[in-house]
Amino acid sequence: QVQLVESGGRLVQAGGSLRLSCAASGRTFNNWRMGWFRQAPGKEREFVAAITWTAGMTYYADSVKGRFTASRDKAKNTVYLQMNSLQLEDTAVYYCAADPTFSQLRDTNPRTYDYWGQGTQVTVSS
Repeated sequence: QVQLVESGGRLVQAGGSLRLSCAASGRTFNNWRMGWFRQAPGKEREFVAAITWTAGMTYYADSVKGRFTASRDKAKNTVYLQMNSLQLEDTAVYYCAADPTFSQLRDTNPRTYDYWGQGTQVTVSS
């Protein structure tokens, strides 16, 4: 059974940095796509970043490009989201997701991901 557990969310000042972690377990993830999404109150869940487990190819939403970096540590079965230059509008619950069928790295539809973590709250203050 696949489990995804996010951690690292907290209150941070605007302009600061934060690293989120997603510990994955339950199977090997070769050829899977891992994604980061976020959801702010009253808004729909939106795509943030994606990374392929095997090759480490990445894709980002325009709103975070140049500020956020996705990575993975195969030995630790963990995916990371390094967030720099945080802005007030980055405040949201951040979710890790996994897609075993992986056809398009750039598909931002959350419905293409089969497994989800419980989320971790990131709050950016002024």
